[in-house]
Amino acid sequence: MTTTGEIDPLGAAIGGVYRDAMVEVVAQHGLISRRELHMVRTPHFDLTSAGHRIALTHRLGGDEIDDDLAGLLAEELFQPGWLRGTELFERLFTGIVLSTDADPLIAWEGFYRNTLDRVGTTLSSAVPGSAHGTIADYAPVYAHAERQLVPGNVLELGSCFGFLALRLALAGRDVVASDVSPGTVALLAAVAPRLGIALTTRVADAGRVPAADRFADNVLAIHLLEHLDPDHGDRVVAEAIRLARRRVVVAVPLEDEADETWGHVRTVSLDDLAAWGRRTGLPHQVFRHHGGWLVIDVATA
Repeated sequence: MTTTGEIDPLGAAIGGVYRDAMVEVVAQHGLISRRELHMVRTPHFDLTSAGHRIALTHRLGGDEIDDDLAGLLAEELFQPGWLRGTELFERLFTGIVLSTDADPLIAWEGFYRNTLDRVGTTLSSAVPGSAHGTIADYAPVYAHAERQLVPGNVLELGSCFGFLALRLALAGRDVVASDVSPGTVALLAAVAPRLGIALTTRVADAGRVPAADRFADNVLAIHLLEHLDPDHGDRVVAEAIRLARRRVVVAVPLEDEADETWGHVRTVSLDDLAAWGRRTGLPHQVFRHHGGWLVIDVATA
């Protein structure tokens, strides 16, 4: 696959090689010679170049591919400074998943099943999760978001891969998952039926959702606002209140510095959350629990 624009998560890896305008990714089978110059070798990756592309070989099997892949990439390639940039991170991530099977839907279905299983295992076990921490970090955030919901349906803004939306739908909620990325939304819409989960997907900027006032009983913005500039964040909070019949739930990481590896462009503090709450004029709570939370009660019945 060769593209020059948006990442296509449903594009096939031809001959076991994912290729787009920026990266080339292949799964390692057998031993690889170290003839290449300027190679970086880590426990899971070999990094070099192929013309103008970053070339990555990985040593991960399909049963090892879940969302902790993000932690592996960050820990071994991005945090040490070998690579930099959110777009490059996302392209390599996509390429690794797609390189695990010739059928992109089979590759992504495995990724989703592994991730959802490991989220569940993390929440039901006292044993610490992966050392890379991606799933272990956000699983308790998902669980706490689920506990904040009132009865009724759910709209999630900025749903990304949609793991939380899938968990809620699997638990019997009527769920709409929305994200600004058409590719991510198309991926979720394609994989959910393969998982036996029914939900609705929409492509939408979280600050301007094409839906009626009081659209959903619960509106979620979970680890979204740190990806947006302050003005955009203000619009998202206002839009969430417009769309909610009963409750808005916002969660953010509490960081000293915005982590660009994850696409964060700002930090959000408890004071920032409290300021949003006060401006609404509505009953609200601000608290800390694996990050910061703002829960706004738009209506009580």
